[in-house]
Amino acid sequence: HPYRTLILTFVCWKLFLLAIAAGSALVGDAYDTSASLALLGASESASASASASASALALAFDSKQNNNNSTINSNGSPLAQLITRLSSWDAIYFVSVARRGYRFEQEWAFGSGLPVVIRATIKCLTTIGDETAGRQGSTALPEAAVGVLVSHAAHLLSALVLYRLSGLIWRRRMLALVASILHILSPAGLFLSAPFAESSFALLSFAGYLLLAKSCYAEQQAARRDVYVVLAGVSFGLATAFRSNGILNGIPFAWGVVQSLPALSHRSSDTLRRLVALGIGGLCVAAGLVTPQAVAYHRYCYAVSPYSDAPVWCHGYLPSIYAYVQEHYWNVGFLRYWTIPNIPLFLLASPMLVILTNSGLEHLTPEGPRPHVAEKPAESARLLALVRSAAVAQVLLAVLAVGNYHVQIITRISSGCPLWYWWLAGSFISKRKFASRAVMFMIIYASVQGALFSSFLPPA
Repeated sequence: HPYRTLILTFVCWKLFLLAIAAGSALVGDAYDTSASLALLGASESASASASASASALALAFDSKQNNNNSTINSNGSPLAQLITRLSSWDAIYFVSVARRGYRFEQEWAFGSGLPVVIRATIKCLTTIGDETAGRQGSTALPEAAVGVLVSHAAHLLSALVLYRLSGLIWRRRMLALVASILHILSPAGLFLSAPFAESSFALLSFAGYLLLAKSCYAEQQAARRDVYVVLAGVSFGLATAFRSNGILNGIPFAWGVVQSLPALSHRSSDTLRRLVALGIGGLCVAAGLVTPQAVAYHRYCYAVSPYSDAPVWCHGYLPSIYAYVQEHYWNVGFLRYWTIPNIPLFLLASPMLVILTNSGLEHLTPEGPRPHVAEKPAESARLLALVRSAAVAQVLLAVLAVGNYHVQIITRISSGCPLWYWWLAGSFISKRKFASRAVMFMIIYASVQGALFSSFLPPA
């Protein structure tokens, strides 16, 4: 009963992590009170300030006000306090945007996917009769609670989709089961329970790969194959609306175009249709990243008169509020994180970087793991191309994490990459010594990180 096993594992693991978060609330107040201000009784202006900058709050409030914040932290039901602990770090941005839209420039660093889902869910609850869910009070607790539920549901569904995807590609039930369990036990930990985008991103990414895998088995049914390809692009595009690194999911489409181009010399209508489907799918992936930039450009640049008064990023060759905000507010850029104080963060991220790189490169070698050999050679070739394109995307993500990102986030954004789960699951089943150590690292890291996360302590 693989699905029953996955659900039981999911419930037990989530209860364990939530117990850690609840326990941190009993030990003492969180290091930062931004979430408490926004969720447990602050005014609209205070809530906005909490979202705008946690560091600014630390300077703005004196010790007396901090004592009042501690009182806020201790008020409310145990469930409200738990939700508040889960709304630490960047979650406060997602929750605030879900409540009243994008208001501050730096909030555009966070994808609109999760806030839209939270807002839509609350509207649905209001429609079916729960008027309190849609009521705009002085707190963002309803949005935070819905965000927690969305993340839990998406994480469970992503594990089930990964099981289906793994079985379709590898045709090994044990490998599919172990890979899905590894996703549940991901070092992302509480980030897959809190109002963050990672769990929804993983669900949509796995769904996109599942649709592409189905298209590999539909070579003899061109229309169905092309529909699967386009739908995969839509799923990947939605994933990119949650996390910008979803743009790497466009690599399978580019890979498919390169493979199909030589066949154009035969002037085959099937090849032409396939190229069109791949092109549409790739555009859908890009739309997930471009659309929010276009909305921001219209709001801050196009609608400003005179144009010279527009923000500085509007005057760039490729105006992007996301790129500007990441650089200006978070100092994201090539080798900018390469400083001596950040060496511990590189060491902390190194296990996942090694896993991502090794698993990706191994799947790109001729001797690397190969997916299930389908009945038709064309289907087998498509499956192999899909796996290898996923490997390229994963290795590129690791390279970007080392060179451009805040490197420690690789432990959570890697949760949306299916390939390393397959590699580690296969190694674990084969009883390779490093695999059991890697799984032990994942469990220990997620546990310790859960206590630190819910206390607003690094790394995040």
